Amino acid sequence: MGSCLSTESRSPLPNSPTPTLGIRRKSSKKRLGSRNSSFDYRREEQLHRIQGRMFLNGSSEVASLFSQQGKKGTNQDAMIVWENFGSRTDTVFCGVFDGHGPYGHMVAKRVRDSLPLKLSSHWEVNIKKDDVLKEISLNTTGSMNSEDASFISADEEPRASIDVEETAKHLEIFQRLKDSFLKAFKVMDRELRMYTNIDCFCSGTTAVTLVKQGQDLVIGNIGDSRAILGTRDEDDSLVAVQLTVDLKPNLPAEAERIRKCKGRVFSLQDEPEVARVWLPNYDSPGLAMARAFGDFCLKDFGLISVPEISYRRLTEKDEFVVLATDGIWDVLSNKEVVDIIASAPAHSSAARVLVESAVRAWRCKYPTSKVDDCAVVCLFLDSKNLCTASNTISNERTFSMEQVDTASKREDPCGPIGLERSGTVQTGEEILPGGGKEEASKDEEEISMESGKEWSALEGVSRVNTLLTLPRFVPGKEEKKGAGETKAWK
Repeated sequence: MGSCLSTESRSPLPNSPTPTLGIRRKSSKKRLGSRNSSFDYRREEQLHRIQGRMFLNGSSEVASLFSQQGKKGTNQDAMIVWENFGSRTDTVFCGVFDGHGPYGHMVAKRVRDSLPLKLSSHWEVNIKKDDVLKEISLNTTGSMNSEDASFISADEEPRASIDVEETAKHLEIFQRLKDSFLKAFKVMDRELRMYTNIDCFCSGTTAVTLVKQGQDLVIGNIGDSRAILGTRDEDDSLVAVQLTVDLKPNLPAEAERIRKCKGRVFSLQDEPEVARVWLPNYDSPGLAMARAFGDFCLKDFGLISVPEISYRRLTEKDEFVVLATDGIWDVLSNKEVVDIIASAPAHSSAARVLVESAVRAWRCKYPTSKVDDCAVVCLFLDSKNLCTASNTISNERTFSMEQVDTASKREDPCGPIGLERSGTVQTGEEILPGGGKEEASKDEEEISMESGKEWSALEGVSRVNTLLTLPRFVPGKEEKKGAGETKAWK
């Protein structure tokens, strides 16, 4: 994602404080002991050998995933698809993570590897806790004598119909997973703060993740990566439904929280449409998102890692879910993404086709800008229509975590495959959270923690840098830590 430029090369808006160099770093009272590199390697190897867990370019019968390095250095995007998640045959976990800052690539991969484990663990605890409570409730109910029970069943109407019971079941699934997401994200961020082998003070990552269990879909999101759904409307036309909100500082609720915590939100003069988060007394770091893992220089000033959780009950009209980093959304609209996925020659190549289309769009829309990193996970919802052939790399679990497919480096014609470029990032015909020109089907159940919020922050996306002042990590080169560094990076 593009998020960090030097403040010295930009002009703040009038009346904004002048740039002041230097950030006082708070010392951590408690730090995890330095992890031995060989221990980390063995741990990663064990993870990568888990059956059904994919993190490299490839596909399975239910998903396609692809990531491509941009033109700014190390690929800071990470992704994962984990089938049979939590040892449940009907469950899959998916996620994409967009790192930023000098060590953003390390943060993104650490979250990719650790967050699913924490989520699974908390989910299992919540299930066991609910089972115990149910057993206690049943024992209490069973203690009534048969006469009382007969009286109740004879004289009272059933309190819940089958539909109500089904709704209660879905709500129970959502509540369990919501609690699990909240706890897992909290623990994940706390651990990042204590790591000594990854400097997360001015580095972080987004995370858009989902758990699909049967027809229940629960999404946890922080940052500006995005999830959309490809579904059919009443006319059987393929439409895009946005499942997450881009959590940026221009959202009123996000900006209010940041300002209450003494953080500042303002735009630079040459990019007035891009709101950024700044320290109280320094024009740094200029983070272009309101929630993220890491970035502890801003955690005391309004930046949070609490995910926005949402729920959807899938129907037979829903075809696929796309998770992607902003390298995709900066140049393609939701509808264009849905159409590209639907027109892919095979499900196994859908993610790759989308990334290649985005790269071509980058070269057309921003010919003087460096192409951003891109990562896509496409989860197909109807397994009966899937291509049974899987092109997943057979020995992917032994490859380096940094490996990405670079097979496609040729110059392609401008614009996505088979699509006419609209010239805009968003179209007025997309279904957006909180309303739009088209309404989602009434029988599609959606639950959100912040359902009362109507602001969607989806009116348009500009090509921006996520952070300012900090150099990007370049392998083989000594890191530049000078306070006056002006090199633009992601």
